[in-house]
Amino acid sequence: MPVLRQLPRWAWYGTGMLAFIAGMVNASGYLGFRHESISNMTGNTSLLGIALGGGNCAETIHWALAIAAFVLGAMLSGVIVQQSTLKLGRRYGVALVLESLLLFAAVPLLAASHSAGLYLASVGMGLQNGIVSAYSGAIIRTTHVTGIFTDLGIYIGHLIRGLPVDMLRLRVCIVVALSFMLGSAAGALLFGLLQERTLLVPAVLTGLSGLSYTVYSHLSRRTESSENS
Repeated sequence: MPVLRQLPRWAWYGTGMLAFIAGMVNASGYLGFRHESISNMTGNTSLLGIALGGGNCAETIHWALAIAAFVLGAMLSGVIVQQSTLKLGRRYGVALVLESLLLFAAVPLLAASHSAGLYLASVGMGLQNGIVSAYSGAIIRTTHVTGIFTDLGIYIGHLIRGLPVDMLRLRVCIVVALSFMLGSAAGALLFGLLQERTLLVPAVLTGLSGLSYTVYSHLSRRTESSENS
């Protein structure tokens, strides 16, 4: 777990916030007009296979586009951030602001029950997952929790057998899972009031996270430059 141990405090706060945002976005997708996941491609891949097996051309195209949109978002994270090691000054803020804009753009389309809104939101989720996957050394995911719960079960099994357990990794699993669940709960509560406009809330939170990171990074580099001069 060397990568995890090197993460600064701001990265942990950011990881929890992004998992919360992803939970909110995913809940909005499930409660929306198509009742589908926006951030979890496992189920969507199964649905693509089911559509293929059933010979449903329209559904096959839809699920293929949903998955391609997520992959496109991850690709954009590689283009924007580029490096895989976490360091202040890298373009995480730019990527998060872009995710925010994608979520904002998805809202009117979702309100009109247009699938393009789901694709835009999936691009945003792929972008977010790519950012976190890169800086955590592919250990942390924030847009789905299958791996998190798998790791949690393994570590509980180790505890039962009296085997050594990496408590840092265990805490990571708990933080991400709880954040995602709380985000889903918040999304469900907001959906009852705002319907598809619920996505405006994670859009704002993502944009603020990106701007906060940019400002923090700029101030930290100025302070470091002053101390070195």
